[in-house]
Amino acid sequence: MANAAQKKITLASSRDIPFNKLTLSQSNVRRVKAGISIEELAESIARRGLIQSLHVRPELDAEGKETGHFEVPAGGRRFRALELLVKQKWLNKTAPVPCVVSEAGAGILVDEVSLAENIERAPLHPLDQFRAFLALREKGMSEEEIAAAFFVTAQVVKQRLRLTSVAPELLDIYAEDEMTLEQLMAFSVTDDHDRQQQVWDAVKNSWNKEPYQIRRMLTEHTVRASDRRVRFVGLDAYVEAGGTVMRDLFQDDDGGWVENVPLLENLVTEKLKVEGETIAAEGWKWIEVATDFPYGHTQGLRRLSGTTIDLTDQERAERERLRDEFDDLEAQYADADEFPDDVDRRLGEIEEALEVFETRPMRYDADQMARAGAFVSIRHDGHLAVERGFVRPEDEVQAAPGDDDAADGKSRSDASVAHHAVTATGGATQAEEDEDDGVKPLPDRLVTELTAHRTLALRDAVARNPDVAMTALLHKLVSDAFLHQSSTGALEASVRQIYFPAQAEDLKDSVAAKAVDDRHERWGDHIPADDAALWDWLTELDDGERMDLLAHCVSNGVNALHEKPNPYGGNGVSQHGLHIRLTQADRLARATGLDMVAAGWRPTVENYLGRVTKSRILEAVREGAGEQAAQLIDHLKKPDMAREVERLLADTGWLPEPLRMVDDSDGAAAAVEPEQGEEAFPVTLSGEDEEDAAETEEDDGVRVAAE
Repeated sequence: MANAAQKKITLASSRDIPFNKLTLSQSNVRRVKAGISIEELAESIARRGLIQSLHVRPELDAEGKETGHFEVPAGGRRFRALELLVKQKWLNKTAPVPCVVSEAGAGILVDEVSLAENIERAPLHPLDQFRAFLALREKGMSEEEIAAAFFVTAQVVKQRLRLTSVAPELLDIYAEDEMTLEQLMAFSVTDDHDRQQQVWDAVKNSWNKEPYQIRRMLTEHTVRASDRRVRFVGLDAYVEAGGTVMRDLFQDDDGGWVENVPLLENLVTEKLKVEGETIAAEGWKWIEVATDFPYGHTQGLRRLSGTTIDLTDQERAERERLRDEFDDLEAQYADADEFPDDVDRRLGEIEEALEVFETRPMRYDADQMARAGAFVSIRHDGHLAVERGFVRPEDEVQAAPGDDDAADGKSRSDASVAHHAVTATGGATQAEEDEDDGVKPLPDRLVTELTAHRTLALRDAVARNPDVAMTALLHKLVSDAFLHQSSTGALEASVRQIYFPAQAEDLKDSVAAKAVDDRHERWGDHIPADDAALWDWLTELDDGERMDLLAHCVSNGVNALHEKPNPYGGNGVSQHGLHIRLTQADRLARATGLDMVAAGWRPTVENYLGRVTKSRILEAVREGAGEQAAQLIDHLKKPDMAREVERLLADTGWLPEPLRMVDDSDGAAAAVEPEQGEEAFPVTLSGEDEEDAAETEEDDGVRVAAE
């Protein structure tokens, strides 16, 4: 700042100069386009007038005299906008333009004036812009009018207005540059200021305060709008019932989040009951209703064959029309890298419509329906799932000597319909101590759930490898014939499908489950029910088909489950029997090239990380993501740690010990005969070290694995 002895400054005068007397200076430093376009600036001037004057300097002739024209070193974009308005006849070329005129002989270069005019301009803080938009709306302007006035989309206006709904305390923090704009955007997911403040207090001193983490914490007690339950009842129905939806205006939120989960569950239950009553009215003896049924819930039940209802002539014509349209669209875009959005959408609609034609309803006899029932649940896509025609063992016709009714296939029991609605209950999980630092063996139930995934994947792998299936079958038959190791007599080389006593909720939606079910359904559509007809049908199959069918049947008997051994015999499996089972399962896995990562298994909070101790979680991170990643999260509480590790391990290919392949040396170890003493469970599943093993010994001295 100049001292008092210096001469006081004099500001340049301002005056109106006709536009045709102005020329853009070649010394203007702005060369690259930035900000709003010249066209938009012209529209702004037409709407509001010229808000900021031009800075000009008189042009001099060869003798140093003013020519009456002026050059514009600062305000080039405004000059071009005025020039455009003149060309469009919106402004007269002689219209007076407000200008600040500097002296022609000033010692300051015009380049310096242009540079200073652009550099010294302080941009408006985003928070001031957000609040200004809010003030305009409060004074009566709509979001569309604000968008039109400032040349942005209505969505942008909605986004900026949404940011003003964040707690005032957090806005102040943002204003002090202690929070990023992306973090502020994440907080706008909810209007609950108290919850926003709680989350900020939790993350502000944490290493992980990324926007995705803030969103996750704000929505942890909600349900995605894409959840099958929401899609089943409909988001509109949920809102009409008084439910609220959280939306994220700054990224794709897949429909948002449903906040009132109890209300959603009630709506689901009520709608399922109504659907169940409708199905019961068809004449079934019983109906079981649940949000979801576990994989294998039809185990032990006989399914009625029924008769497929044929398509009508109109339906056949519609199916052919859809097929032709599908083929025409694919041919039209055969050379394109990807389908346009509207074409891709239409192809999806056609596929869904054709699927309806392929899944035809069945017709059942009334006397069959009188002793059978149906399962009613929700599919993964939110549509109703109805599985009709299952007969319980107690409802089977018991044929007695001379009982003509039984011989005709009619039950003497009451054929009246009884509707039994069953409410789904989530599988119980055993909670671990949050701060337990000991690396203890995995809980039995968790290991059983994990090996259920492996068993199902192994069944699919065996079914896809007929040669391996044949070897496995011969292994069983040779063991029976030559080694006399079979516990059954005669030729009983039967395949008994194993029911999973414990399973994760995601098991029936796994890749392997869908592959096994689809394969079973495809074969089942062709297999005759009559015993003699079945023999004839089998003899007509070619060698390849017979091998494929053999592989599928053999695969149903694959059992790679870990179960808690029973040291006293009786029900359950012995330690020796468990060792044999898992050793043979590993042999099958190696022969088929089973890869649980390729089979679709990933560690999640639900299927592993939320079920084990923090030490186990950190051990998984060290193995899958490295020691540095483990050090970054070791201070987190267990729920937060589990959620973060789910993200860290998502694409690493890490597997827990029960899903890993046992080394050949372990698998080839000779089995100890039961009478020589029980053999310890494989270390890969027990997870025990010497100290842990000492702590888990039972009173009888037998170590129980994976408990």
